[in-house]
Amino acid sequence: MATELEGEVVEKMHTEAGRRRHIRIMIWSLVIIVAGTLMLPLTGYVVVSLSGVQARAAQAENGNAGVNPISNYWRAVRDGDKGYTAASGPYTTRDMIQSQGEEWRQLRNGYVTLGVTVVTGTVLLLIVLFHLIKGPKRVEAAPSGRTMPRWSGGERVLHWYTAVLFIVLSITGFSLLFGRAVLIPWMGPEGFAAYASVAKLVHNYGGPLFLVGVILEVITWIRYNTFKSYDLEWFKNAGGMFKKGVHSPAGRTNAGEKVWFWIIATVGLLGVGISGLVLDFPNFGQSRETMQIANVIHGALAGLWLAIAFGHIYLGTLGVPGSLRGMVKGEVSEEWMKEHHSVWYEQLKSGAAQADEDKPNTVSRPPRPGPAPLP
Repeated sequence: MATELEGEVVEKMHTEAGRRRHIRIMIWSLVIIVAGTLMLPLTGYVVVSLSGVQARAAQAENGNAGVNPISNYWRAVRDGDKGYTAASGPYTTRDMIQSQGEEWRQLRNGYVTLGVTVVTGTVLLLIVLFHLIKGPKRVEAAPSGRTMPRWSGGERVLHWYTAVLFIVLSITGFSLLFGRAVLIPWMGPEGFAAYASVAKLVHNYGGPLFLVGVILEVITWIRYNTFKSYDLEWFKNAGGMFKKGVHSPAGRTNAGEKVWFWIIATVGLLGVGISGLVLDFPNFGQSRETMQIANVIHGALAGLWLAIAFGHIYLGTLGVPGSLRGMVKGEVSEEWMKEHHSVWYEQLKSGAAQADEDKPNTVSRPPRPGPAPLP
């Protein structure tokens, strides 16, 4: 009996000891798991430390102590060290990374975009202030009803052909320039992508057609845009825009229109036009650097051209009433011609401009009588 009791006691003690041992094992296992979980992220520092030791050892072997070999690698890449490629084509190079591309992107999206915004915005603000303060320059003489020729039919068609394309190209071009900053937040990436795909095609195909019109304009009107001695007086008086009763002498085109003509011939045709052709026809093998330079020139000069065009558009519509009629109907009032283009007016009246009748795109005839003015 005693033996059975002792056996039960011993078995019970073994059972309790095993249970306690299992509990201790479970507790220590949890401690180790928790401690391992907490310590595991710290192993990254060990790896970094060991990598640093290896990097320093490699630097010491290479004699470049204190320089990260990875930095040397990417520095060599950005410096334009040549590699090897089996590809071919006009834009295939042995450069792994073209660092100038990032520089171009920062220049285009930074200085060019900001510059275009400041210049065009300033010009528009000045035009609005001038119109509110000084107002338009109206004809001062009483209307007689007589009209005089201003532009021929061919000249008007040519003007409106280039004017419409200028507006279309300005909208498409500058919407692409400002798309990331302005249109994507408004239209969303998908909407802008759909618009940009169309705008890009319109801009690329419309550009050469526009240049044809600009070249024809230069050929047609260059003989009227050589500066004369009386143009100095026009510049001195700013065309009489700031003073009532002042009418500066001018031929068929005044000094301001001549400046606009030469801006079209230089900034427009030579600057924007040639750079646009470089961008439009990459199949001639231009390098990436050439395309990037052309893109910056194209955007900057196009912004300058647009800003000056705002002034031309204002003077041809609201600023000098009667000007738009000449480009729409081809004739203006006799009073308008006498006040704004007195030299050309006298030549038409005296017949001195009659010799131009045989020249293309020119109409010269005496004033056409109109209805008697109202009392």
